[in-house]
Amino acid sequence: MTGSPGTVLLTGAAGRIGRLLRTGLPAAGWSLRSTDIADLTPAGPQEEIAYADLADLDAVVDATRGVAAVVHLGGLSGEAAYEDIRRANIDGTYHVLEAARRCGVRRVVIASSNHAVGFTPRADPVPVDTRPRPDTFYGVSKVAKEALGSLYVDRYGLDVVCLRIGTQAPRPTRHRHLASWLSDGDAIRLVLAALDAPAPGFAVVYGISANSRAWWDLGPGRALGYHPQDDAEAYADAVDPPEPTDDLVGGDFTGPEHDL
Repeated sequence: MTGSPGTVLLTGAAGRIGRLLRTGLPAAGWSLRSTDIADLTPAGPQEEIAYADLADLDAVVDATRGVAAVVHLGGLSGEAAYEDIRRANIDGTYHVLEAARRCGVRRVVIASSNHAVGFTPRADPVPVDTRPRPDTFYGVSKVAKEALGSLYVDRYGLDVVCLRIGTQAPRPTRHRHLASWLSDGDAIRLVLAALDAPAPGFAVVYGISANSRAWWDLGPGRALGYHPQDDAEAYADAVDPPEPTDDLVGGDFTGPEHDL
């Protein structure tokens, strides 16, 4: 997207990454229309609040009118019953993409997850085009989000960037995080790159920092203009020991505690 930044509709603005972007995007010149079902007051600089339930297509359309782009973070951020996951994550993403189409918004950035390929064994590196191997219903919903994004690119000409976010936290605390960590600063840089990349069409990128022990391919992200600056290695002496599930992309999401 070229030219001066406009207004971004930010769904899931009350969540952890949403709170980062409520300051990070205005600092980069974007205005925000932030939405969630949780309280978002007070509004920050260059921000308006527009409460909308992602389960309500009409409400999402109303919130989308007049924006230049959408950053879609809303939905459940962990495993839950299938029906809850479907309504919040799959149906909610359909509503966001359909609202963008109806309102003439060309750029949608979608929060996917490494859990879309969670049962993929460790490799050097894991490419973004590895086949879907979701580790949970949550992971299934991320596969569906990416598929919906692909459909809206091919059928309706939107630009959709799906971010397979790793472990977003202020600092890594577990051995797996030495590969999967996404710092606060790099999370903002990742979303800005996805918003600013010219004509990406459909793109899937891994959302991790410049970790020395990373084993997910950062090439597609760098091709979009994402240049991470942080490295989990700075915390290597303070993380917990390795766990049996660390050799799978999804980590403990692949463990028996998520069996049906």
